[in-house]
Amino acid sequence: MSYILVTGGAGFIGANFVLDWLSREDVDGIVNVDKLTYASNRKTLACLDEDVRHVFSATDVCDRVALDQLFAMYKPRAVVHFAAESHVDRSIDGPQAFIQTNIVGTFTLLEAARSYWGSLAPGAKAAFRFLHVSTDEVFGSLGPNDDSFSETTAYQPNSPYSASKAASDHLVRAYHHTYGLPVLTTNCSNNYGPRQFPEKLIPLAIVNALRGKGIPVYGDGRNVRDWLYVGDHVAAIREVLARGRVGETYNVGGWNEKTNIEVVRELCAQLDALHPKAMGSYLSQIDFVKDRPGHDLRYAVNASKLDRELGWRPTESFASGLRKTVQWYLDNRAWVRDVTPRGYTIA
Repeated sequence: MSYILVTGGAGFIGANFVLDWLSREDVDGIVNVDKLTYASNRKTLACLDEDVRHVFSATDVCDRVALDQLFAMYKPRAVVHFAAESHVDRSIDGPQAFIQTNIVGTFTLLEAARSYWGSLAPGAKAAFRFLHVSTDEVFGSLGPNDDSFSETTAYQPNSPYSASKAASDHLVRAYHHTYGLPVLTTNCSNNYGPRQFPEKLIPLAIVNALRGKGIPVYGDGRNVRDWLYVGDHVAAIREVLARGRVGETYNVGGWNEKTNIEVVRELCAQLDALHPKAMGSYLSQIDFVKDRPGHDLRYAVNASKLDRELGWRPTESFASGLRKTVQWYLDNRAWVRDVTPRGYTIA
């Protein structure tokens, strides 16, 4: 069996990628490398427990010895690197974990991949790919009338999280230009969808709404994000892995710019329709809270390069993706209970 190696495959985007990949016939097996932090959950992948195509390894991407052993044992034809600390608020309170995982971890994985790639026969060496999954936050903040981020936008990260991801992007680029490692990089906008740990805006709002708690919205709620349904993101990654040009970066966006308060109001409307309260609307639970330090005003992603070169565009509108997301959380409350007790208190 041939394999691809996926890091962070028990987290939000990684798990959705793994489940989607293995839902198809005649695909490579997956070596799933995840150290199982608070935001990843082995039970998300329980349906794959009997699937011989899925090999799970509770390994930290900073562990070079373990990575070398996995490369030698499974001989993957590609790496898809999702593993990252990703919550901006946590990076403000404790940046060290972000430096360690996002920078040191990416460096360690690149070194292991470079050593393995260098040992391959010419045909396998030419076919190998290292796909690095990054974020639009590396580009900084846009003004209300600024053009959307493109692949040539200058990096201006404004949080410890985005700075650590920017550093990882630069390392990946350097390993291509210095060593010839065949890399690909994607920079995505805000993801939402099933299986997202409930600290990010949409799942937190759903969980708090259902528990009768306040739905926190930073500041005046006017910060703008481009929202990308995770299933569309997974499809884009498959396309880039299969047909992307080596050394290139591709922006992945949902073409859905929304203010945070618009998102929360639409979400409340979905909950009112799908799971109405005994009295009133979930809108009454919206709670404007103190803004976080250095909160970027606006992100917007121009994904036309991905459309032009690989024919990818998102298939979900924000309304359709949000409805699927709300329904998933309504149907999977046990999953939410399972992932939240491990020393984490939802705001």
